[in-house]
Amino acid sequence: MRKTIAATGALILLSMTANAVAQEAERFRLERTEEGYVRMDTQTGAMSICRERSGQLVCAPAADERAAYEEDIAALQDRLETLEERVEALEGASPEAASDLPSEEEFEQTLGLMERFFRRFMGIVKDFEKEEKTTSPDTPAPDRT
Repeated sequence: MRKTIAATGALILLSMTANAVAQEAERFRLERTEEGYVRMDTQTGAMSICRERSGQLVCAPAADERAAYEEDIAALQDRLETLEERVEALEGASPEAASDLPSEEEFEQTLGLMERFFRRFMGIVKDFEKEEKTTSPDTPAPDRT
């Protein structure tokens, strides 16, 4: 019984491997031309020109694809240079310039202004609460506009 299960498993594995190899073989198509072969990748559509040299088939990307490939490389090189310049500028900047933190004096001045604002605001709130307590429910609230 165990041998039957093992043999079945081996057949399934062999079948899956054969399918994968067949799919890979069908991925590329070779067409003969006057100067050699044209190889097309059926999954991506990429085409290559292939020639026989010293008994081997040597393939290179087609002219249109080569131009697109070189354009992509040039764009990536430009982007890399820009990023390197930004990194260099950020690394060269002083920590204070990069963070733009206020000085101690500016901080204290701003804190003092905030403290005055909140004290005055709390005074207004307390005055409002006193008015609410002294005003009877029958008397309308004073107009604050």
